[in-house]
Amino acid sequence: MAFQCQRDCYMKEFVTSVVSCCPAELKHEVNGKKETLKGFNIKLQDTILFPEGGQPDDHGLIGDVPVVRVTRQGADAVHFVGSPLEEGQEVQVKVDWERRFDHMQQHSGQHVITALAENMFGYKTTSWELGRQRSTIELDTPSVKPAQLQALEEAANEKIRVHTPVTVQLLSIDDPAVEKVRSRGLPDDHAGPIRIIDIEGVDANMCCGTHVSNLSHLQVIKLLGTEKGKKNKTNLIFLTGNRVLKYAEKSYSTERSLVSLLKTGPDEHVEAVDKLQKSVKLLLKTNLSLLRDMAVVITQNFKNDPRRGNFFSLHKKEGDNEFMNIIANELTTEGTLVFLTVGEEKGPGLFLLAGPSERVAEMGPRVLEMLQGKGAGKNGRFQGKANSLARRGEVEAFLEQQCKQQEE
Repeated sequence: MAFQCQRDCYMKEFVTSVVSCCPAELKHEVNGKKETLKGFNIKLQDTILFPEGGQPDDHGLIGDVPVVRVTRQGADAVHFVGSPLEEGQEVQVKVDWERRFDHMQQHSGQHVITALAENMFGYKTTSWELGRQRSTIELDTPSVKPAQLQALEEAANEKIRVHTPVTVQLLSIDDPAVEKVRSRGLPDDHAGPIRIIDIEGVDANMCCGTHVSNLSHLQVIKLLGTEKGKKNKTNLIFLTGNRVLKYAEKSYSTERSLVSLLKTGPDEHVEAVDKLQKSVKLLLKTNLSLLRDMAVVITQNFKNDPRRGNFFSLHKKEGDNEFMNIIANELTTEGTLVFLTVGEEKGPGLFLLAGPSERVAEMGPRVLEMLQGKGAGKNGRFQGKANSLARRGEVEAFLEQQCKQQEE
């Protein structure tokens, strides 16, 4: 069957009734973390909320209950919600229109680009993804030339300018017309008539998704570029409609920020950043050289100190692994226990414990625990990353105490 969202993609509110309500769980990702939500699966008599498949699902409300996910099970749409609804209850369904219209624009835009890429250059689409910020079409070609990309974009926007109509046809699966349309096949559990999206003079494609009724509703298509895809294919990245406007707004905001930071006009930004990168590389090289020289001076001063003991500790915010290793190499030959750290004093950093193998192997795990770090040791060295150097003073006191006990 076709849902109401497929019969009228522009409908924002709809009255229907609850067919079933069953307890359910949903694995959901929130801020990059996977969570299991407890709730209810709701089946409605009909729905204007599109179930996931071919494009992301719609969001919306059933009454005042938010719909978290909509999936398809055979001929039914299943709505996952956090609160139960009474079977037989009449409810008003509202769609998140901003999300829905964005999906309509991106999906119809994909149909246009896919059809024109094949008609103009013979590049078939093997898959596509409607992303959160930008969408991607996988083309069956190792590369797309810049001139082809420009011609494709111009042709797509011309179809928008002439107000090309988009119509929906419902055909039976044995209708001869089905054989003439573009398709990548039907789902195994497909039920009901075949839905054809017909873009006049451009494309007729088997599709269950939500689409605009006229290409003028796309506003504009922007092809951002291409990337190398899998198995000798090319990924074409594009934006349609409101996403182009948001992209332009964000790009302008970034441009103004760069003008303020770099003190140059937009046309000179690349050159200005290139100069800055070269300057930074030179400064880093000079800084590393100074750190190496400093490490040598530090070790010589320690060796020349007649009051020196058998324990040496140092923290250097700007240091690195090489800086610590130079000091350790110079001092561990004296039988000295060396504890070195670099990084923020109370934040994350690097550490190195070096000296007699038995003592380092014995004390290394304790140092690792106190610094909340990760690391390993062998041959008189124990080093790694510290999640926090806040307890560095405690570690130093612990090691110094161990050295005194060793002397006794």
